[in-house]
Amino acid sequence: MAHDVVERVESYGPKLAELAAGNEKLGKLSDETVGLLRSAGVMRLLQPTKFGGYAAHPRDFAEAVMAVARHDGAAGWVCGVVGVHPWEAAQMDPRVAQEIWGENPETWIASPYMPNGIAEPVEGGYMLTGRWPFSSGTDHCDWVFLGALVGDGKGRPATPPNVLHVILPRSSYEIIDDSWDVVGLNGTGSKDVVVDDAFIPAYRTVNQDEVSDGQAAASNGVNEALYQLPFTSMFPLGITSAVIGICEGALAVHLAQQRERVTVTGVQVRDDPYVLYAAGEAAAEIAASRAQLIDGISRVYDRVAAGEMVSLEERSDIRRNQVRCAWRAVSALDEIFNRSGGNVIRRSNPLQRYWRDAHVGLAHMIHVPGSAYHANSLAQMGVELPPHLRVMI
Repeated sequence: MAHDVVERVESYGPKLAELAAGNEKLGKLSDETVGLLRSAGVMRLLQPTKFGGYAAHPRDFAEAVMAVARHDGAAGWVCGVVGVHPWEAAQMDPRVAQEIWGENPETWIASPYMPNGIAEPVEGGYMLTGRWPFSSGTDHCDWVFLGALVGDGKGRPATPPNVLHVILPRSSYEIIDDSWDVVGLNGTGSKDVVVDDAFIPAYRTVNQDEVSDGQAAASNGVNEALYQLPFTSMFPLGITSAVIGICEGALAVHLAQQRERVTVTGVQVRDDPYVLYAAGEAAAEIAASRAQLIDGISRVYDRVAAGEMVSLEERSDIRRNQVRCAWRAVSALDEIFNRSGGNVIRRSNPLQRYWRDAHVGLAHMIHVPGSAYHANSLAQMGVELPPHLRVMI
């Protein structure tokens, strides 16, 4: 059975779809869209129950993100990115969760994790400076996760590199409003954020390697299986779910539009075997992407819940398949988009927005196939992976 959150999203679907074009023009999610997402509870799916969350199975999170993205790609993307941050916050020092949700369980957390800042060690923590692009949904968030390199005391990264994830309240960073002008996913409002010499207490930081391997949860006494999953399995989950959901939405719009369309040759599309073949094949490919993505995260969850270790090869398999899911779904979307008729290019046609959003989503670094496939082949051969290939495995 679908999680209650997924069912609420589906009930809000027509309204989310109605608001999607306006979000694109606004360059961020509207307050009305955000209100629907809060009411549905998507961002609280991976949040601890102690702080008003559901601590749900990651499968339910993926299905909720897909459900939102089917109606509005930008809203689905924000859910996929922002919705995974409670999962990491729950693994940190207990003071972090209390600060974020102690007074308001509806508080959202933005990111990004790129190590664009320098965190200079000082007594009790770090002084952070830097600028980070692509902070999705940031206008509606009151905290932010950022990636940072530990400094050497002279404003340069220390050697060897040491990557931290740090978390800051809204008062410690600035959002750059005119930094998001793009061809797709415009409604995500993924603006730049800037930090200028802000103090970060040590308890609001975590080493990236500890999150990647599930060690952070153990060291902070968090025993639930959900919070011991690898970061490299969980973080891509929301993003790829959004891309698949976008493709599902595009397929639904395509089929609805083709039902009564007549081609320039006078043939009704419902009698055109070539268009119908492409639609049927696309439906199968998109469904396969959904199934494979959910299967991967379910298998790793079951492993962790059983108290077993997840091998590097298994993690690599999940990453390989996750990347392939996104590419397979978007390739299927391309096939139906190319057979949707000339009116598909009109901005009034929602299918062109789905198409643009899907391709921009595919451009995210987690969907770059080269390193994921390279690493997986080496892992299957039993060859030790070099550090640069282990980063997102």
